[in-house]
Amino acid sequence: MRTYRVAIVGTGGIAAVHADNLARTDGRAELVAACDVDQGRLDAFAGQHGIEGRYLNLAELLAGAKPDIVHLCTPPMFHIDQAIECLEAGVHVLSEKPPALSLADFDRLEKAQAKGGAQFSCVFQHRFGDASAAARELIGAADFGRPLVARCDTLWYRPDSYWDLPWRGTWNAEGGGPTMGHGIHQFDLLLHLLGQWEEVTAIAARQDRATSTEDLSAALVRFGNGAVATIVNSLLSPRETSDIRIDCEFATVELNHLYGYSTDNWTITAAPGHEEQVNKAWTGQPLERGSGHSAQFLAMYDALDDGRPLPAGADSARQTLELAAAIYASAFTGTPVRRGDIVPGHPFYAGMDGEGLGAEVLDATALRAVRA
Repeated sequence: MRTYRVAIVGTGGIAAVHADNLARTDGRAELVAACDVDQGRLDAFAGQHGIEGRYLNLAELLAGAKPDIVHLCTPPMFHIDQAIECLEAGVHVLSEKPPALSLADFDRLEKAQAKGGAQFSCVFQHRFGDASAAARELIGAADFGRPLVARCDTLWYRPDSYWDLPWRGTWNAEGGGPTMGHGIHQFDLLLHLLGQWEEVTAIAARQDRATSTEDLSAALVRFGNGAVATIVNSLLSPRETSDIRIDCEFATVELNHLYGYSTDNWTITAAPGHEEQVNKAWTGQPLERGSGHSAQFLAMYDALDDGRPLPAGADSARQTLELAAAIYASAFTGTPVRRGDIVPGHPFYAGMDGEGLGAEVLDATALRAVRA
């Protein structure tokens, strides 16, 4: 097993989460460098985490530190260009969400990966707990039966002050509101558990927050396996919760948490007459490791050791981003959107606001109160 040289770009709040979790990888990673445009913030972060390499721009970091992997912890509008710069230099990328602000930008990754021979992965840490792996194996298999109906709720609360940072709540900097920046983790896990989505019908609104994007979206999604799910993404909910529920033929699978989960956050309920088979199937799975960044980091290192594609790689990350684009496209056009509809030339391929259509619809029909 190799020890990988890791660098962190961007030293804000999420970077500390990365640094702390890198320290929990049992020597599989060495944090060799950090990068930020703010020298004071960079020095404070590097000093706190014992990082020797300190750089004010990415090009100097790539040349000087020679990392194996770069973690992108910068604001969303920088992710795709920084990822491409790393990939073309032959350095693997682990990017915070969202991986790009549009499908058009995201599709630039394919050429960059081919040029540098490196791989892209997105931080979707909820996929990597033992319980999610067990649920993925059992949903659709004989003991639990095929999935029929599901719901996926990201019900969070953010006050107006959350948008004081000038890049927050703008289409050009974040790509959207809670659909892109908050609920994406939860519905990525739903896709991981249920497989390919096929069609979505959605609404979005700016109900009460001083933001240029939506503060609420709700979608009805049909999956390729026949399951139907609702997805709600909110920043208006004082009692915060993140929930997934999947009702299969013989079992209900539930996950109730907020920002991360352990095995204790999962509940399995058997249908009458199927208690023995369901409980035996669930307890027969390894259920020790919870979700989190370190779990994804270790899975990434194992894949690199074995020469396998990175987990949460470009292909699966694109499926999640495409669903976000489809939610916006359906909400702002009032029509269902099928997987594969949003292609070059489609108004929502180049941006989640549909070349400005999204903002116009929110202003015209959905805005209840935006306070100055």
